[in-house]
Amino acid sequence: MSELPFGTVCLVALGLTLGAAEAVAQSYPAKPVRIIVPTSPGGGNDFVARHVGQKLGERLGQQFIVENRPGAGGTIGTAQAAKAAPDGYTLLLGFVGQLAMSPHVEKGGYDPLKDFIGVSLLASSYHILGVHPSLPVHSVKELIVFARTRPGELNYASGNIWTPTHLVPELFKSVTGVDIAAIQYKGSGPAAIGILTGEAQVIFGGVTALMSHVRSKRIVALAVTSPARSPIAPEVPTLVELGVRGVEAPSWYSIVAPAASPTEVIGRLHAEIVTIAARPDYREPLERQALEPTTSTPEQFAVFLKAEYDKWGSVIQRLKLQ
Repeated sequence: MSELPFGTVCLVALGLTLGAAEAVAQSYPAKPVRIIVPTSPGGGNDFVARHVGQKLGERLGQQFIVENRPGAGGTIGTAQAAKAAPDGYTLLLGFVGQLAMSPHVEKGGYDPLKDFIGVSLLASSYHILGVHPSLPVHSVKELIVFARTRPGELNYASGNIWTPTHLVPELFKSVTGVDIAAIQYKGSGPAAIGILTGEAQVIFGGVTALMSHVRSKRIVALAVTSPARSPIAPEVPTLVELGVRGVEAPSWYSIVAPAASPTEVIGRLHAEIVTIAARPDYREPLERQALEPTTSTPEQFAVFLKAEYDKWGSVIQRLKLQ
């Protein structure tokens, strides 16, 4: 038998490789996939993970099982995801806190820029400044005056250290000159309970986590941190329109995987997320919770994450937070 020319051999080999990669993508997932959520049940992370997991499961014919792994400001679950087998069967609900904030101040056992590959952004949201109804304030101005006359007496509920529920209040303190201490909870859900019980008096919580309590009048909403008023709470003014600037800090949610995960699997997941993100039955539940659905390619997410990582590193350094 005569030998094939070298170029032909290379083309055949390339064809076999591409065929194998396509076969891997098409057969994925062959078993249940877990999505690690590094915070407690009941918060925005948990809601987004369960929502996207349900839709991916419907599309791909396998269970996408949410595993809540709270602790150490979300770094425990994030580190577990970073060290998981890079086979596409362990994903992480990536959040701004664990991927762009806490790595600047804690050794969490992972490098967000090296240990993960992004599948896609999922959604973004802003925060509500809320207070317990027993606090005798009815506006942001009254809260600032009250806190300034009683330095250190008020507490704010922090869902996890070095996450938006911690850093957004610290930005607010820096901008307004108030002295409000933090009470740490293991996630935004427990933080909301802390404000409901009156253990803490102030909270900057995600709209997702707090709006039902605002509607039931168990939390008084004073402002939102978004550039414009929230469509689900149009009666609540923005901090910007009240003259408080510099606290506009969105939260964002993503799906990421261990860095060495197969590119064909990442591509398949990304394509499915783009498909479901265009559907009303995916978008509308998010929008009802004041979450703005979005997507990104893995390459776009890498650029986005680096920019967010650098931005929050600068904020933490400027505020001299430890």
